[in-house]
Amino acid sequence: VVDAAEARPEGVVHHQPLIDNLAAQLGRALVRRIGRSSVSSAQFVRPLALSAFPPPRLFDYKTITANLKIDKDTIDAVEAAFGALAKGHVDVPMPMHIGIEETSVAGPGDCHIKGGYVSGTPTFTVKLACVSFYNNKNLNLPPGSGIFIVVNAVTGAPLGIFSENRFMTDLRTGAAGAVAMKHCTTATQDVVGFIGCGAIARNMARAAAAVRPIKGVAYAIDGAEQFAKDMEAELGMPFTVAPSAEALCRQSDVIFTQTPGGSTVLEKSWLNPKGVTIIASGSDQPTKQEIPIDVLKASKYIADLVKQTSKVGELRSALKAGAMKLEDVHAELGEVVNGTKSGREGNEIIVVDLTGTGAQDAAIGQVAWDKLSKL
Repeated sequence: VVDAAEARPEGVVHHQPLIDNLAAQLGRALVRRIGRSSVSSAQFVRPLALSAFPPPRLFDYKTITANLKIDKDTIDAVEAAFGALAKGHVDVPMPMHIGIEETSVAGPGDCHIKGGYVSGTPTFTVKLACVSFYNNKNLNLPPGSGIFIVVNAVTGAPLGIFSENRFMTDLRTGAAGAVAMKHCTTATQDVVGFIGCGAIARNMARAAAAVRPIKGVAYAIDGAEQFAKDMEAELGMPFTVAPSAEALCRQSDVIFTQTPGGSTVLEKSWLNPKGVTIIASGSDQPTKQEIPIDVLKASKYIADLVKQTSKVGELRSALKAGAMKLEDVHAELGEVVNGTKSGREGNEIIVVDLTGTGAQDAAIGQVAWDKLSKL
């Protein structure tokens, strides 16, 4: 029961007589209906609220890219989120996928909606990521875009809308790569290959370099030379270009794969017999597969989140072929972070399957809000 004369939002005083009149009429109608004529309409009906929360702050792409990067804050936040996820302290729903088929008026493209809340943190995040809009090139636009919405976990009110155009998604993917390299490789594994040399590969290179000094090797159908040149200049570490994916694999201790994922990008016979860690981030829907089934079957397989990788990650193909069962999954990455499951123990093949989780989005959303809200 709320008094109708309680304080109203500023800026709506001209509408208040109408609101009061409508509220009174509704109240009298309700009182007649339930037969409680002794109850006044003012006691029974709360007036309409035209404005309850301040609008969220809008952060544009330029502001976001100028203030966020792969650094200790982003890596630590994502690492902690994986640890919390493995303990059951993160609410992460399954991603929503909207497929935009190509017609005369739309597409082709894909929209992914993810989100999550890490228990004990003051915000949660919902993210919309649009990818594979390849006809954007005709408009001189990138094929992907997206926004993060960071929400107050106390009031449920949106705090900030980050027009990040996949920058924050790529950032949190890179941070996950750093977590995988930290916990699933050894200090002597310093030759790091990159199959696919786009935006995610750049963040994976930054992530690997944040873990330890590396010798980078690049291979891609297009862009490897520029990637190697740029990363060597930025990181101050040597990068070379391999003539083929096979040549890259034979010399690499760690392999990051980040391709569109339509077909496999390596073969088991190419892999370093001394042991290799493959960190795969290209598959995030049922049509994608980067890693051959025989490699998955032979590996110590680690998922970012099994309920996702079994549906849209590399694990899906091995399960479908009957080559693996869910019981063959060695661990989720958070379990390795927490020390309850092992990382590298010898010369085994390790595959870390990164499909991207709402826990990472929540973590990077919190970092972004903490930093940018102070501007």
